[in-house]
Amino acid sequence: MTNPAPLANVRVILCATHHPGNVGAAARAMKTMQLSQLYLVAPTSFPDPQAEWRASRATDILEQARVCADLDEALAGVALAIACSARTRELAVPQVSVRAAAGRAIEVAQAQPVALVFGNETYGLTTAEVNKCQLLATIPANPDYASLNLAAAVQVFAYELRMALTGDLAPEGKVPELAGFEEIEQFYAYLEEMMVDIGFLNPEHPKKLMPRMRRLFGRAQLEKEEVNILRGILKSLHQPRPRKT
Repeated sequence: MTNPAPLANVRVILCATHHPGNVGAAARAMKTMQLSQLYLVAPTSFPDPQAEWRASRATDILEQARVCADLDEALAGVALAIACSARTRELAVPQVSVRAAAGRAIEVAQAQPVALVFGNETYGLTTAEVNKCQLLATIPANPDYASLNLAAAVQVFAYELRMALTGDLAPEGKVPELAGFEEIEQFYAYLEEMMVDIGFLNPEHPKKLMPRMRRLFGRAQLEKEEVNILRGILKSLHQPRPRKT
């Protein structure tokens, strides 16, 4: 029998949804695969009767849904965030298939919170929103018409999570503790501050340096201790201590 415990550690985040019916349909898709954590970032209309109608018998998911002002609030406490989008980006975090993303999500969710982040029905996720995640996951689809309805995309990702639970994904030994969203964002802010201070980054003409740095460290999926080490190195380089004689 499938162990559903990791699914309780997975939150589905819908950003700037315009149609309340899509929120309800997404809730229904979640419940069929035993997901329960729904986060809504600045929805146009919620709560809404259309959402309740489309949710069918998944209105409990809507009742427990958390409405957030921005994506940072929705990602608070998350160790792994996966951007779910059909569009590739020139400079973005590592891109994987939905199946690979689901496997990694279940692995991390055994011990820490994970988030699947979906964008607006019309324009999807912004590049800034994608870069707050560690992975960019796409659903293999018709290249001439790859855009799925929001609830349909949630259903596919939820199904892949469910299927990943049936595989032998449990790692040997202790699962490394990944750095949380807040720790990662604080590290990027500190890194940017240090690069400005030493003259490596011109804040008036930043070009694409920080997106490249996010992509670099996103590939590593930094552990908590690794972030502490990197911050310590930056601090030492910025404020070098005299050598002991």
